[in-house]
Amino acid sequence: MSGDTQIHPTAIVNSKAQIGNGCYIGPYCIVGPEVVLGPKCHLHSHVVIDGNTVLGEGNEVYPFATIGLKTQDLKWKGGTTCTRIGDFNTFREHVTIHSATRDGECTTVGSHNNLLAGAHVAS
Repeated sequence: MSGDTQIHPTAIVNSKAQIGNGCYIGPYCIVGPEVVLGPKCHLHSHVVIDGNTVLGEGNEVYPFATIGLKTQDLKWKGGTTCTRIGDFNTFREHVTIHSATRDGECTTVGSHNNLLAGAHVAS
């Protein structure tokens, strides 16, 4: 983590998380131990990013969005899954992106997307 990265004092960022240069992590955000944030990501406030999750460069995440949490699919039998996000995406309020359902698979979002309030992505 570089000197130009800002983490609000109320944010909880696990010490094992990898935070890129120039990131901003706002009030009451939670970032889990297996998370990788690429450079210049901006988490506004009340954002939760957890699980085996990688965000590329320049993603912007608005309040109450969650990325990388365990699938909601009742067919999930356990195992290792992941979430991969490309570059320069915008995730507006209350967007949810859950990890994949099947062992060894990833939920993937490419680059330059604009997911509007309340959208849900899963695989």
